[in-house]
Amino acid sequence: MSYRKFKAAKIFTGNSWARPGSVLITSKDGKVEGIVSPSEAGEDILELAGILCPGFVNAHCHLELSHLKGQIPPSSGMVPFLMNIMSLRQAAPELIEMAINNADTEMEKNGIVAVGDIANTTHTVALKKRSRLHYHTFLECSGFISATAPERFESAKKMLQQFRASGPASIVPHAPYSVSPELFRLITQTAPEELLSMHNQESIAEQDFFRQGHSELTELFRAIGVDISFFKPSGVSSLQTVFPYFKHCRKILLVHNLTMSQDDLDFIKQAPHPEVFFCLCPSANQYINERMPPLHLLQENKEKIVLGTDSLASNYQLSIIEEMKLLAAEFPSLSIDELLQWATLNGAKALDMEGTLGSFEKGKQPGILHLENWQVERLL
Repeated sequence: MSYRKFKAAKIFTGNSWARPGSVLITSKDGKVEGIVSPSEAGEDILELAGILCPGFVNAHCHLELSHLKGQIPPSSGMVPFLMNIMSLRQAAPELIEMAINNADTEMEKNGIVAVGDIANTTHTVALKKRSRLHYHTFLECSGFISATAPERFESAKKMLQQFRASGPASIVPHAPYSVSPELFRLITQTAPEELLSMHNQESIAEQDFFRQGHSELTELFRAIGVDISFFKPSGVSSLQTVFPYFKHCRKILLVHNLTMSQDDLDFIKQAPHPEVFFCLCPSANQYINERMPPLHLLQENKEKIVLGTDSLASNYQLSIIEEMKLLAAEFPSLSIDELLQWATLNGAKALDMEGTLGSFEKGKQPGILHLENWQVERLL
């Protein structure tokens, strides 16, 4: 068998730094054989400056919205952004398909090997069947009126079969403010072992809606013709209102978490609860709300953090390295190994892909990236 051998100033394995001077050895197609000393590695070693690390995991994306790049102005706020998505998402099929294909290519070029992708349509099925990236499709289900829950759920189940022909997929709730109690129960109780995701605490308007019963979200429902006169605020945060629905579920990825508090984290820790990963999409948060996630709060609580790009409707690019750069600039105390772990092994664990991706462990095929001065080059 022929081998590839790589050496750099530093090798990040997915959760720690390899011993200085180590050599990463893989098969020709990138399957990890081991990390050894130079004396064991022999000849034909590719020597590089900078850092070697596993391929990145983009834990949250909306591939099907890629055709909206540049169409929604930044700093609009959450509710105007949602209104724009609803009014602009329809487009010519060929335009949507071209944008999806280009976005997939962009992610691969930027060192991404796996994606947690939100879907509300079947536009991305064909791409996912042929893509080199590993996708887990989160088929989003929404509907704030309980009477519509069975119909919405059955529609999602039909689409789910199409996505499962192209890879792992699961039905998930969109957000606390867009899913009825009955729909939450159908999603979480029908298949509690499934991997779940939910947009969480993405704006102050979301919090005010549940605490006070009135916010910009009330105006959104009025604008789209949905009567929510039945709604009674819980008096607590959106997360605390809906999280009990997940108590018997296996794992959930909470995305954005902009207005999360210590009370929310304490609430989550009450048993029983699923394994929770917190996905940060700082570029999108800045694009829509001009805010950053409460990173130090999550770190102080030793929470499991992963990174996402969100969509091209709310970001200028699909690049995990750019998300890392932004976090590093906003939070100078962050170490590069923390960022790399969130972008690699943590992301793989969040998407149930740690068996093959996320770290340089024997038998895995995680991709190999070369990083130098915040530039990324994909070697395998």
